[in-house]
Amino acid sequence: MRYISTRGQVEAKGFIDTVLMGLADDGGLMVPEQIPVVPAATLEQWATLSYRELLLKVFALYINDEIPREDLEQLVERSYASFRHPEVTPVKKINESLSILELFHGPTFAFKDVALQFMGEFYSYVSKKQNEIIHILGATSGDTGAAAIQGVRGKEGIKICILHPHQKVSKVQELQMTTVDDKNVLNLSVQGNFDDCQKVIKDLFADLDFKGKHHLRAINSINFVRILAQTVYYFYAYFRAQESAGTKKINVSVPSGNFGNIFSGFLAKKMGLPIHKLIIATNENNILERFVKTGEYKPGDFKSTYSPSMDIQVASNFERYLYYFLGEDAAKVSEYMNNLKTEGRIVISAEDLQRVQQDFEALGASNEQCLDLIKKYKAEYDYLLDPHTACGIAAYEAYNGADEVCVTFATAHPAKFDEAIRLVDIQQEFPAPIEQLFSKPQHQQVVEHDEAEIVRQLEAFYV
Repeated sequence: MRYISTRGQVEAKGFIDTVLMGLADDGGLMVPEQIPVVPAATLEQWATLSYRELLLKVFALYINDEIPREDLEQLVERSYASFRHPEVTPVKKINESLSILELFHGPTFAFKDVALQFMGEFYSYVSKKQNEIIHILGATSGDTGAAAIQGVRGKEGIKICILHPHQKVSKVQELQMTTVDDKNVLNLSVQGNFDDCQKVIKDLFADLDFKGKHHLRAINSINFVRILAQTVYYFYAYFRAQESAGTKKINVSVPSGNFGNIFSGFLAKKMGLPIHKLIIATNENNILERFVKTGEYKPGDFKSTYSPSMDIQVASNFERYLYYFLGEDAAKVSEYMNNLKTEGRIVISAEDLQRVQQDFEALGASNEQCLDLIKKYKAEYDYLLDPHTACGIAAYEAYNGADEVCVTFATAHPAKFDEAIRLVDIQQEFPAPIEQLFSKPQHQQVVEHDEAEIVRQLEAFYV
């Protein structure tokens, strides 16, 4: 298994080198040269595996034995030791057509933990094996930052800096990042939105001299290991749904902002997992819905919503989908991405749009829809949704057919977004680790949306 760039200008690399590169040196995203297909008979054998066992099977197809089996088993065990549920990502049946995959049982109560606790252990492993300094640099719309910091805080040989949009994440998300008082952690609160933060990160990774000088490594979903780790729970969710689905087809509804989570499902489907519909759920920042419905990919006006982790207009992982959509033609991908840069949009033909609509359904839920669904599901099923999961439920209700069942992903614990929950007069009890955050001091630097100032902060931190 070798990895190449979506833009075709990077020499093929192995798994560890791909993860260490993060953003490809030509500005593209790294993808497998060939996607392994899992035969139906093997899927049957996998169906009864535990989450940890399933991860080992999936990763074995991609890592070229670059991590010995025994080492990988230890990495997996350490990664999920802090999860509060033995299944890691349990599936809860809500009614005959709906189940919810709970992805919030990790240390920071969000789906990002599933990939990032593993990634933290992986970076620590590589740092020790290769005697390499690792400086992790990332941007977050709320959950990535907390999960990444939790995954590497206090680890030798690693420093982490996370940019988040100032006062545009939930209070709990902010506290989970900024109450960490470890010397290897720097939080920069940027006057701007997530897209501003993400652009700075991409620009710094594209500066190969700066990237090399400071040993920069990516934690965002531009890094393929994030995608691969998330692919595992699509298999797990499908197998759990299959146990009671009978002859019904199985759909998956996924709250998605940066296209990473839904791309992981696209990858699982290309590997042979027979998901029927991949349903993209967004909020009012609905660039992905507009693309699926109209064929135009164009950032719109940024809106602050009750689901801030999806307040994103430029979805990084869209380029990976574009690569496969364009028949793995790197020259065409480069042309399309250049059009986005120069003209501010990508437009596809009506014929091509039909192909997109065979891959995805999509819905952008309004703030009001999300609040209504939080209230409805609490009343009818005594199940409390966070606002991102509520977007996923809105998409399930819109697109799940009569002969279909759906697994909707619960991407965060509702306690992380109490600002929205309180709007529907629901009082929730915070888990103790979240309650304790409110009495801790914060550690962050508030900076302007200015790349030069951010670079100054980084260079002082890396000394």
